[in-house]
Amino acid sequence: MSRDSMTPAPDPWHVSDVDVDLHLELLGLERSEPDLALLAELHRRHVHTFPFANVDVLLGDHPGVAPATVSRRLLVERTGGYCFEHAQLFAATCESLGFAVTRRLGRVHSPVNTRTHMAVEVQIEDTRLLCDPGFGLSITEPMRMSDGAVRHEAHGEYSLHRGTAGGAETWELRRRDSTAHVIDTLPVVPADVRGGHVITSRDPDSGPFTHHLIVSRFMEEGHFSLADTALTIRREGDPTERRDLTPAQSVDTARGLGASMTPDRAATLRRLLEQNVGEDGSAD
Repeated sequence: MSRDSMTPAPDPWHVSDVDVDLHLELLGLERSEPDLALLAELHRRHVHTFPFANVDVLLGDHPGVAPATVSRRLLVERTGGYCFEHAQLFAATCESLGFAVTRRLGRVHSPVNTRTHMAVEVQIEDTRLLCDPGFGLSITEPMRMSDGAVRHEAHGEYSLHRGTAGGAETWELRRRDSTAHVIDTLPVVPADVRGGHVITSRDPDSGPFTHHLIVSRFMEEGHFSLADTALTIRREGDPTERRDLTPAQSVDTARGLGASMTPDRAATLRRLLEQNVGEDGSAD
C-alpha cells in the first residue's frame, strides 16, 4: 500500500458537497461567529423546519446517505429524512460555520442494540454539547454534556448520564425515565454511517423503519408524530392527543408535516398503508 493511499482525505465527510448557504437560508440564518447562541438557534430552527421522515425507506428505494444526496433531498426536494441525513447536514453546516464538530453513533433505546443512531457533538471552548437534530422526538436545542444534566422540553424532561462500555465513554439520553439512545465516543468514519444506514433501511429486524411510516416534526403549536395511520400531537400544557386517520389522510398529513413527495409516490404510499390496515381500521 502506498503512503498516499493511507493519507486521510482533506474532506472525508464531503462537507463541500453540502449546500450550507441554502441550509442557512431555509432556516432564516446568516453566517456569524460560532457561539452558543448561534448553535442553539441553528438546532432549534432545524428541527422546526425539516421533518423526520422514512418514506423512502418504507417504499424500498432510499437513494443513500452520501452528503451530496442528503443535501439535495433535504434542501432541494424537501423530502425529510432520518438521523443519518439530518445529523450529516447539521454537522456539515456547523463545521462550515467554524464549530468544532465530532460525529457520534449510538444505540436506540438499549445499550445492546446496533449503532443505528447518529448525533453530533459540538465543543465550544471547554464545553461539550450534544446536538440531536435527527431523532424525531428529542431535544430542540443543544444539551451540555455533563453527567446528570437536565433539559426541560414541552414534551418531557431529558437528562444525560455518563457511563462506559468496553473502555469507551458513553452518554445515555433519557426522556423522563426511558432511554432514548446511548451514544459512545468511539471514532466514526463515513463507512460507519453507510453501514448503519444499510442496516436501518434494509434489515427487517433492525427496527420499525422498513415496516411502518414514521413522520414527525416540531411545529409552532407542538410536536406532531405520524405512525402509519395514527397521529400523536403533544402540546405544552395539554394532554397528549391521538387521532386515527385513513390512509389518504395519513399521506396528506405526512406531506403537511413537510415530507414532500410526487403524486405517484403519494399514491404508492397510500396503497401500501391500505394494505397494512386491518379490517377494524387499525394498523397491523
